[in-house]
Amino acid sequence: MSRIVVSEFLSLDGVMEKPENWVFDFINTEINQFKFDEVMAGHALLLGYATYQVFANSWPSRSDPQGFAAKMNSMPKYIVTSSTKKLAWNNSQIVQGDLAPAVTRLKQLPGQDILVAGSGVLVQALMHAQLIDEYRFLVYPIVLGKGKRLFNDGVTAGLRLTETKKFDTGVVLFRYAPAV
Repeated sequence: MSRIVVSEFLSLDGVMEKPENWVFDFINTEINQFKFDEVMAGHALLLGYATYQVFANSWPSRSDPQGFAAKMNSMPKYIVTSSTKKLAWNNSQIVQGDLAPAVTRLKQLPGQDILVAGSGVLVQALMHAQLIDEYRFLVYPIVLGKGKRLFNDGVTAGLRLTETKKFDTGVVLFRYAPAV
C-alpha cells in the first residue's frame, strides 16, 4: 500500500509560490541529498495541473549522472485536473472521477510513497479528505510578504511533529503526521 506524502518548499511566512525564484540561494549538498533520497524512495507523483505544467516544461529536457532526472521522468504521474488536454510528459495520466475515491484507489496500489509537490489547491483538498499520510515542509529563512500560501483562510488540520532537521543554510525540515 502506498502513502501520500506532501513535500513543500515554504517561506517563513508560508508562501509556496514560485520557489524557483527564492530557494536556490539556500540549496546545499544536504538539501540536495534530502530531495534525492525522497524522490528515489518515491513511487509516483500526484500533482495539480499548474504544477504539472511547470514540471512538464522543465524535467523532460534534464539529465544528471546521479539519475534524479531519469527518476522524475520515468515515474508514474497522476494529474488532478478538469482539463481534457493531452498530457505530454512521460507516464502521465489524469486522475479520473471524484478526488477522494480516486486517490484512495491510488493508495491501494503496491509501491512506495506517492509524492505531492506544489499543488496547493490539491493539498488542501487532500487534507480535507484526510488522505495525507505525511507532510514534509522545507521552511526557508526568507519572508516574501506576498504570494500563494499553502494554507489559506479556513484550512485547518491537526498535525503531530515527527522530526525536525536544521540545514547549514538555515533551512529547517519539519515532518508531520496527521494528528489522529
